[in-house]
Amino acid sequence: MFILVEITSTYAWWITVENAKAKVRTITDYQFGKGVGAKLFPDNIEIQLSPRTGRIRYINLNGERLATLRPTDGRLSLSIKAAEIITNNIPEAKCFITVRNDIAPYIARGGDVFAVHVVEVDEEIGAKDEVIVVDENRGLLAVGRTLLASNEIGAFRTGVAVKTRHGTKGS
Repeated sequence: MFILVEITSTYAWWITVENAKAKVRTITDYQFGKGVGAKLFPDNIEIQLSPRTGRIRYINLNGERLATLRPTDGRLSLSIKAAEIITNNIPEAKCFITVRNDIAPYIARGGDVFAVHVVEVDEEIGAKDEVIVVDENRGLLAVGRTLLASNEIGAFRTGVAVKTRHGTKGS
């Protein structure tokens, strides 16, 4: 079993690969709902550490990036591949924003989501949360980060609700 070192400015911890996987799954459960971590990250995931800090940085599956652990807030940023897995296999995840079908092509090309275009939003979503944007037919469009909380998205009719990071058709 490999041993990983996670180093901060004042402490160094020795963690096993299994502890690193458990940590990633716990963060995922916190962000997206209980049980999502184990379903999204199977036992054969590869965890890449930052060469500079020694902390967990990337989570890959079969050589393809699923998520990045953001060093600024300790949360995950999802790839389109991870969003596909969640959308198709984990419908109970609490990270979906549904937009109107008529603007879906714009969002899929990487356009930001405006509050007026949102049809439905999971109640648990807060400002600065990682989200998956889908159309009314539950088709995956993009991943991004909210600028508003779910109640604000419903109340506002103007302004950007989600800053899109990656669309399924580019960006």
